[in-house]
Amino acid sequence: MLGLPDHVRTCLFDLDGVLTRTAKVHAAAWKEMFDSYLRGRAEREGVPFVPFDAVRDYDEYVDGRPREDGVRTFLAARDIRLPDGSPDDGPDAETVQGLGTRKNDLVLRKIREEGVEAYEGSVAYVRAARDAGLRRAVVSSSANCRDVLAAAGIEDLFEERIDGIVTHEQKLRGKPAPDTYLAAARALGAEPGAAAVFEDALAGVEAGRAGGFGIVVGVDRTGQAAELRRHGADVVVKDLAELLESR
Repeated sequence: MLGLPDHVRTCLFDLDGVLTRTAKVHAAAWKEMFDSYLRGRAEREGVPFVPFDAVRDYDEYVDGRPREDGVRTFLAARDIRLPDGSPDDGPDAETVQGLGTRKNDLVLRKIREEGVEAYEGSVAYVRAARDAGLRRAVVSSSANCRDVLAAAGIEDLFEERIDGIVTHEQKLRGKPAPDTYLAAARALGAEPGAAAVFEDALAGVEAGRAGGFGIVVGVDRTGQAAELRRHGADVVVKDLAELLESR
């Protein structure tokens, strides 16, 4: 009834882009932060300014990864190396942590100003999974995961939450490593092979494939179905409601 193999009894959901319409908010915040930094660097060094692409660069280097990993991965693609700095670095610090702080400040401002909306199809799917007796967890690299769930009014639909805070506390590797999804499965007492991963990020579907999960469902919000399959999705849908309609 849920479009999953019969042996799958646990559902592990990414947050941004799967459950909530916040992926575009994050992409816009990353672009604003990186463009500001890259423009200033170009002016200082007398080189052309090449802006951050909110679709291609976001999907390839940032989406689904922990914030600091996203900063490092994108900058490395531009042959830029910065010191890591300290988690206490402010938004003006020219460090990995400082740029991450600047991005987080921007996304929190955008969420406050624009609010958070959940995908209706995803909410219907999670409720159907709950009613069918399946276990449910959210797996997100965001340290703001709980606030976003609460703002969207869906926090009570999930039994466990593995987010950026838990990732830091447990020293888990971020996506595309499978650690966070494996931690969610453990928290729910499930074997990976009996769990489904729902992801819209390329790094996220890679994590699902690497963890040996029972099925990896790619959610194509941006027209990248082929890339989701190439990175590890077993099934690709545009919305989770399609899985309910297929029963």
